[in-house]
Amino acid sequence: MHHHRFSVAPMLDWTDRHYRYMARIMSKQALLYTEMVTTGAILFGKGDYLQFNEQEHPVSLQLGGSDPQALAECARIAQQRGYDELNLNVGCPSDRVQNGRFGACLMAEPALVAECTQAMQDVVDIPVTVKCRIGIDEQDSYQFLTDFIGTVADAGVEQVTVHARKAWLQGLSPKQNREIPRLDYPRVYQLKRDFPHLTLAINGGITSFEAAHAHLEHVDGVMVGREAYSNPYMLAQVDAQLFGDSEAVMSRIDVVEQMIPYIEQHLAAGGRLNHIARHMIGLFQGQAGGRQWRRHLSENAHKADAGIEVLTQALKLMQDTAQHVSKLQQQNSEQGS
Repeated sequence: MHHHRFSVAPMLDWTDRHYRYMARIMSKQALLYTEMVTTGAILFGKGDYLQFNEQEHPVSLQLGGSDPQALAECARIAQQRGYDELNLNVGCPSDRVQNGRFGACLMAEPALVAECTQAMQDVVDIPVTVKCRIGIDEQDSYQFLTDFIGTVADAGVEQVTVHARKAWLQGLSPKQNREIPRLDYPRVYQLKRDFPHLTLAINGGITSFEAAHAHLEHVDGVMVGREAYSNPYMLAQVDAQLFGDSEAVMSRIDVVEQMIPYIEQHLAAGGRLNHIARHMIGLFQGQAGGRQWRRHLSENAHKADAGIEVLTQALKLMQDTAQHVSKLQQQNSEQGS
């Protein structure tokens, strides 16, 4: 599957449909993941947890759960709704996991994971994939990992994304679990050598295309999480950098302009500006005036009556700053010559 070459990680509270819409404006090729949705939310929740925009394809639904029947039912619904792929979460170190039995703790139960993925595959035609860690707690030998991957691969799963850290289910918060257990990329490379027929993607600590290219020498795909959120404009370079797309890379301003009709539609339907603007705060990271943009959005987008003008004002503040900076630079270079 070509699109696993680059994907944006499923991130709770972050990769919602508004973020994904913006991501898709910038990259036609990246595979996008939903936030993790539990089977309970889909089957018994009051809201619609599966809503997405037609423009988001290819998009993968990440499910949390460990009951094969419930997962199969959710898989069926997801295929009807038009998702391109299903992904079972076997990597989330959340403290809610032990009681709900989903996420990383399932790595200790490979037979159950195999049963779950089998039940899902039995009822859908779209791919069923898995995201896991390299180990959990004291169970972090390479043998433990290959037993897990082998069992899941035997159940027909053809694509796995591995977060190259183990998860500490005891004593570390989900946030600490993204930072403290050390990264072990070579272990994931070894997996690809031992399971050459699997489409294997690597995740964890990847922040540059230089790093992405280095990983792609060893594995089939890279999944980027926090960097793609805090510095979303990196997605504008994905198609050129990793998919050989020769189209001109759009500017940051282009991204904002293409978001405006989408935002207006959301506001007209009674939505709040901040539902979308919060994902745009990092768009000008590292640019002259980027701080003005970030500050103006942070201070104003959450207000109940905030409209499109908040974005246009933020752009103007930023452009004024940028002009001022380039004027100063010009004066300095004239004085220096």
